[in-house]
Amino acid sequence: MSEAVIFDLDGTLVDSCATCVDILSEMIEDRGVIHAIDRSYARGFMSLGGQTMVASLLGPAAMDPAADLIEFRSRYQDRVTCPSTLFAGVPEGLRAMREHGLRLAICSNKPQNLCENVLRDTRIAEYFEVVVGGRPTLRPKPATDLLDMTLAALGCEAEDCLFVGDSELDYGAANALAMPFAFLTYGYAEDGWSLPAGLSFDAFPELSATLLSRAQPVDIQLSRLATAF
Repeated sequence: MSEAVIFDLDGTLVDSCATCVDILSEMIEDRGVIHAIDRSYARGFMSLGGQTMVASLLGPAAMDPAADLIEFRSRYQDRVTCPSTLFAGVPEGLRAMREHGLRLAICSNKPQNLCENVLRDTRIAEYFEVVVGGRPTLRPKPATDLLDMTLAALGCEAEDCLFVGDSELDYGAANALAMPFAFLTYGYAEDGWSLPAGLSFDAFPELSATLLSRAQPVDIQLSRLATAF
């Protein structure tokens, strides 16, 4: 039986808020509008979907929502994501998991091309055998479409994997498939939201240490790990 750890990307492995704010601030300036985006305020929009985030944070500089999103993503495509945007302990933890024989995958609402760019730029692409990002033909999380596609690519059943995420959207998708879930509290969850039950971690090294301490090299039963907490 195959097992894997599936990760969300933004807010889980990468702190993309500053990058998004920088791009949107450039758009505002180019439109000749005086409007500053508060970075702390912006974090609350990171998991609400691209169009909502862009329209809300552009404020008075917002124009056509669909066109604004296209421009934002075009600028993001040309942006190099610095490895320093990775949350503390992410590269080391991913490396240790792979060395221990765990299969790793990405399942993100972020468009596929941007996922691939971010993973490449931050130098962690090599750790993932499957990367599934958002696409027009599939519904974003909390719908299960992207997670279903990830499981199919891995050849795994939901109960034999662990999904690691940072928001209620990630939990909703995992819960709908009865997939074990680990919540990282430092990400972009809605204010006041907390994991109803299951694994919860305040830092990535805590997650990786827990997984590795309970893993048998190559063959780890993640479903049993999740139910042990």
